[in-house]
Amino acid sequence: MIKDLQGHTLSGATAEAAALYERAVEAFNVYHGDPMALLAQAIEAAPRFAMAHLLKAHLLGLATEPDAVTQARTAIGEIRKLTLDDREVGHLIALEQMVAGNWTQAAVTFDRLSMRFPRDLIALQVGHQMDFFRANARNLRDRIARALPAWSTDMPGYSILLGMLAFGLEETGDYARAEEAGRRALDFQPFDSWAHHAVAHVMEMQGRAQDGIGWMVAREPHWAGDACFFKVHNWWHRALCHLDLGQVDQVLALYDGPIRKDRSAVALDMVDASALLWRLHLASHDVGDRWTELAAAWDAHADGSTYPFNDWHAVMAYLGAGRQKDVARLAKAYQEKEWAMTETAGWGRATARPLIEGFSAFWHGDYRTAVELLHPARFIVNGFGGSHAQRDVIDWTLTEAALRGGLRDVAESLAHERLALKPHSPINRAFLAQARDTTGAPMLAA
Repeated sequence: MIKDLQGHTLSGATAEAAALYERAVEAFNVYHGDPMALLAQAIEAAPRFAMAHLLKAHLLGLATEPDAVTQARTAIGEIRKLTLDDREVGHLIALEQMVAGNWTQAAVTFDRLSMRFPRDLIALQVGHQMDFFRANARNLRDRIARALPAWSTDMPGYSILLGMLAFGLEETGDYARAEEAGRRALDFQPFDSWAHHAVAHVMEMQGRAQDGIGWMVAREPHWAGDACFFKVHNWWHRALCHLDLGQVDQVLALYDGPIRKDRSAVALDMVDASALLWRLHLASHDVGDRWTELAAAWDAHADGSTYPFNDWHAVMAYLGAGRQKDVARLAKAYQEKEWAMTETAGWGRATARPLIEGFSAFWHGDYRTAVELLHPARFIVNGFGGSHAQRDVIDWTLTEAALRGGLRDVAESLAHERLALKPHSPINRAFLAQARDTTGAPMLAA
């Protein structure tokens, strides 16, 4: 009986296919290389290799892109024809729940599977990604904490758990332990992009912009290569550090260079591009026609259904490109999903819709309406959508809307809130100065 490196049976595998599968697992673990190509080779070598099919479908579902999710649904039909053991059946159930739009149900299925099989590295990592996409900070940490006692430092994949734990600790505000865990993970595996990005998140959340730039520069050879799936997101983190320091030329150079030069059609990369251009717009910097290219790239993904967090970021680009019809199309899509019972439809109704409407109001100068919409919509942690750093664009837009709308009491309160977390941030200091300035001077001058 062929088993994986952590001791689990691999139904339908051959020795050759299992070796290819383990290479695919490692590529997925560190977000470096092409796991899909390796899985295709494994499936060709052993057409009834269940976990190879399941991991391929997991990666398609986690892409949060309409075409990829459609492919995942097709793959599920083929997986049902295979011989599966109890562990693999658990993977299939979670996969079915995810592609149906019920992410929390799928994440809980993986919770229970990991309680039974705590050394199932794929269940842990896919579940961790589900926690990220639904913004469940607690389970980003606790999923890994529950399983870690079953591992030892000499077990293959141990460092990957440390990297995931680092991100969970960061998202729950335990910054010192998060940085320690992330650095320790990288001592084991220097190419772990997730661990590297967890430490970058710590520095972002603590307002350590100079440290963040130093961290990214020093470790660039490990995360910036062409084979690194996470390279754009890590460049985005460096760009945020430069933006916090007011180094706009460097931000634009990073956008035009490694962030957008390849015109990536990956949703994760386009989310970063939209959020960075929007932040530049908030800081009153002209980004020229960059919105036009990005908006066109979003057309293949912004369907008003698959993943509302992506659609909201598409709206930023559509607003910048003057494509109001597409903004209205997405807003209408979520208005018409009142009947839908999936979790993603609920995300759209409760959060994506007011975010779309609030950002649209801000773009069109209706700042007080933007404040009314965005203030309640910002409380989406443990609801859906990415990290604290990604969601900060909501609070930044809200604070800027309060300033521009003349709501100085709101703006000053929000500035104090931001400074309590990042007291050294030049942007946050500028918010407070502008809120207290009665001369009407623009924020950058303040």
